[in-house]
Amino acid sequence: MTTPTNAAEKETCPAQSLLKLLSGKWKPEIFRLAADGPLRFSQLLRTIEGANKQSLSVALRELEEVGLLQKLVIREKPLHIEYHITETGQQLIAVLRQLENIK
Repeated sequence: MTTPTNAAEKETCPAQSLLKLLSGKWKPEIFRLAADGPLRFSQLLRTIEGANKQSLSVALRELEEVGLLQKLVIREKPLHIEYHITETGQQLIAVLRQLENIK
């Protein structure tokens, strides 16, 4: 196994990439909560202490952009939005749960 010797090689490290995906003030908590089922924005806002609308919106958008969450607009009255974990996100959750078991 070789050791990365320059910055470009270090950035391709899978662990580094994962940390980059989940880094941010609210992303780990959003991702953890989404693992239990669909979430609404207002539910997240109430559940995550200290979160505000703007920072929560940014974190959700970033998790969507990297393919870990999917935004679903439900066109009922009243209109609402749910966030679901994607298949990629489910695979990541399985890996994270395995890491929890390492002692």
